[in-house]
Amino acid sequence: MKSLVFDSGPIISLSMNSLLWVLPELKKIFKGKFYITQSVKKETIDNPINSKRFKFEALQVFKEYKENILEMFEKPDLKQRTEQILDISNNLFSGYGKNINIVQYAEMEVLAAAFISRADAVVIDERTTRLLVENPEKLRNILQKKLHTPISVNTSNLIKLKNFTKNIKVIRSTELILIAYEKGLLNKYILDISSSRKTLVDGLLWGLKLNGCSISGDEISKIISIEEC
Repeated sequence: MKSLVFDSGPIISLSMNSLLWVLPELKKIFKGKFYITQSVKKETIDNPINSKRFKFEALQVFKEYKENILEMFEKPDLKQRTEQILDISNNLFSGYGKNINIVQYAEMEVLAAAFISRADAVVIDERTTRLLVENPEKLRNILQKKLHTPISVNTSNLIKLKNFTKNIKVIRSTELILIAYEKGLLNKYILDISSSRKTLVDGLLWGLKLNGCSISGDEISKIISIEEC
């Protein structure tokens, strides 16, 4: 069965941009499962539903969960796998004579779920976790610039990490929304204004970026040119 595993960030970005409604339509097109983990449910539903500021966004996510658009991924070995990848990742880089904690449990639970389920992709907006999967060497360079110190790499853990993540593909909320755009799901927002398609894509991508998706302004410009808006 085809599947995607969602981190909290993309779900929050979509809800903050009133775009959660595209998930049922995308799921029909995908013809597979959209999974979340317990930690993601806690961050997108359980905690914010008790707040004042994010209560309505949590209700939107809860609706998708109750209607089984977002389904819970539960396996007996999920906790063990999560702790394994968490330990590898937070003992991968060191600086100033100590290991650098770079990730949290929730993000690693998503990767572990993807590993166990052999998911087609994980949906993650956060840059650190994405680079951990796609390009840990680049992440090391970023840490060096940020911390202004040489960063050492635990070679043994780097090999373990790459073996763990080698079949995991990462996509962002921006990729999901571009698919929705290309499939015509957002045509109702193509209005009688100048450069309406460009305005729509620009608005979608910037809206997601400003709510947490790791995408640069240059990348947005390139996407708009490729989409021939």
